[in-house]
Amino acid sequence: MDIAARIIKHKKPIVIIFFTIAIISTVLQFAVSVNYNMADYLPEDAPSTEAMDIMELEFDGSVPNAKVMIHDVTIQEALIYKEKLASIEGVTDITWLDDAIDIKTPIEMADEDTVEAYYKDNNALFSFSVRAGDEVKITDAIYDLIGEENAMAGEALDTANQQKMAFTETMYAAALLIPIIIIILILSTNSWIEPVFFLTAIGVSVIINLGTNIFIGEISFVTQSVAPILQLAVSLDYAIFLLHSFSSFRQKVAEPEEAMQLAIKESFPAIMASASTTFFGFIALSFMNFEIGSDLGLNLVKGIALSFISVMVFLPALTLMLYKWMDKTKHKPFVPSFKNIGKRVVKLKVPTLLLVLLLIVPAYIAQGQTNFIYGIGEQSESTRAGSDIVKMEEVFGKNTQMVLLVPKDDIAKQEAFVQELENMDYVTSVLSYVNTVGAGIPPEYLDESVTEQFLSDHYSRIILQTNTDKEGNLTFSFIENVQQIAEGYYGDDVHYLGESVTLYDMKNVVQKDNTFVNLLTVITIAIVLFITFKSFSYPVVLLLTIQSAVWINLSVPYFTNSSLVFVGYLIVSTVQLAATVDYAILLTETYKEHRKEMTALKAITKTIDEKTFSIAVSASILSSVGFILWMTSTNPIVSSIGLLLGRGALLAFIMVLFLLPAILLVFDRVIEKTTWKANFYKEK
Repeated sequence: MDIAARIIKHKKPIVIIFFTIAIISTVLQFAVSVNYNMADYLPEDAPSTEAMDIMELEFDGSVPNAKVMIHDVTIQEALIYKEKLASIEGVTDITWLDDAIDIKTPIEMADEDTVEAYYKDNNALFSFSVRAGDEVKITDAIYDLIGEENAMAGEALDTANQQKMAFTETMYAAALLIPIIIIILILSTNSWIEPVFFLTAIGVSVIINLGTNIFIGEISFVTQSVAPILQLAVSLDYAIFLLHSFSSFRQKVAEPEEAMQLAIKESFPAIMASASTTFFGFIALSFMNFEIGSDLGLNLVKGIALSFISVMVFLPALTLMLYKWMDKTKHKPFVPSFKNIGKRVVKLKVPTLLLVLLLIVPAYIAQGQTNFIYGIGEQSESTRAGSDIVKMEEVFGKNTQMVLLVPKDDIAKQEAFVQELENMDYVTSVLSYVNTVGAGIPPEYLDESVTEQFLSDHYSRIILQTNTDKEGNLTFSFIENVQQIAEGYYGDDVHYLGESVTLYDMKNVVQKDNTFVNLLTVITIAIVLFITFKSFSYPVVLLLTIQSAVWINLSVPYFTNSSLVFVGYLIVSTVQLAATVDYAILLTETYKEHRKEMTALKAITKTIDEKTFSIAVSASILSSVGFILWMTSTNPIVSSIGLLLGRGALLAFIMVLFLLPAILLVFDRVIEKTTWKANFYKEK
């Protein structure tokens, strides 16, 4: 007895088992922890990660990750606010003007730039650390203290906002998406109930995927926001393939069980090929050094495998138990026939090829010249976080901290180094032992409470206040200049920390990932296509078609002069290729069979007539997923992934519908000669 027959025979136990696992997974998913700190996903050998490990060993304090601005206060009132902030559980290492100068003397006598870095126009700016893991509770307590009129910003607040919004936004996206998918599926089927079968099969696999994350222990906020919806959109095709085949065989055989057995056998190769390309495409993400990519990749690989099993095992069993409902809820087709579209597309083959040739080279160059953002990007001014940043910058300008750990060996050397740092462009103040406590005062004569902020057993800590952005070419150049100066004094024994330093490391890591991951994606998908089609030319044709759509998609930000979140760019360049190559496989597989019985022109015309609707359904679902993520997410990373995915699915559909047929026609003889047992029809 073959597998299909066994599935049919044991349909009731199979349905019960899958629903049971889904219920258990629903409970387990709430025990999966979510990490919202992007810095945690840098590799262990990243310089900022190593620096953080050293600082945690050497110093009690941490790098400031939050700022608060208090309006209209005197110095004495500001000091009271400092004490109140310090009293909040989880707030540590508060830095203000009194840490930089002696405020017992008239501030008019102090360095003006130093003063205005902390206190300007009766506004006080405090920097401090918020304990990791409790960002929501602590930032809420700070908001209660400072009220609506004052402002807060920083990494800790970004993390807190992501935690607050991630689950809500995912649910909101799902609430919008599911009705849209149901409408698309109703339009594409002849039964009111059939879309429910699709969504149940894939929905169960999504829930099981979420629940089995308990064995991983922790996932990233990107994975939590993107993976479930992306898995649903990408693997829904598998269910559509199977049930469409089942409906077709029901018109040919009397028994539903026989129809399903035939449907499983017929659709298995197409579903396996589709799942394999997506599976191996997502595997490439798992090799990213920046572990948000590998985290998402692992989750999607697991999700695709579970979707495949659900469609091939659970869906047939469920359908056979409830197929009578399909019969009772049949309706007339809502969408008109796509006949004759093939003739129109074929007529455009030359203009299509010329247009793509004109676009593809500039698009390829442009997508590598885009201005990238390596953090989470800009917060919208419509949110309090975004408006607070604007308030702060209106008074104090840009304000970014950088921390240096240098050897505690030579006070005179450190004094010269600090002076050189103070004279650098974009540096507004420097806090260190030599210029705050005094280079002439031996540390051993002072109380530990005075020295512990700056000195440990092996290192001196120096804090730079700068007026640079958190990231960007200027900021990264500034970091490199600081590194060059520091190495002149201390060689390689200098460590750098701070949000801008973390983003600098992130930039270096993900840029290395980009080339490797994209190449690995192309190679793995090419191998799957080679095995599927037993051809050297088909993989090239299909990959060129989809990759053209990827390049055009990723070039749009350059031509619109907008910045692009690099994590989104890196992930989508892989995901779009892996997810949309299915459209090309479906069209090419059908064309290949028709080509054995008719000329290339007739074969491609018939293929387009038959498969345009199916491809349009898949593309519209994936595109809807992308655009809804874009519209509903306040997280710039998730939002950018959504926009790129939505636009990419549409571009891939256009390329498969217009470019792929043109290439198949033009290179018909080459394809025949480079395909094993092509058996192309030859006119007599």
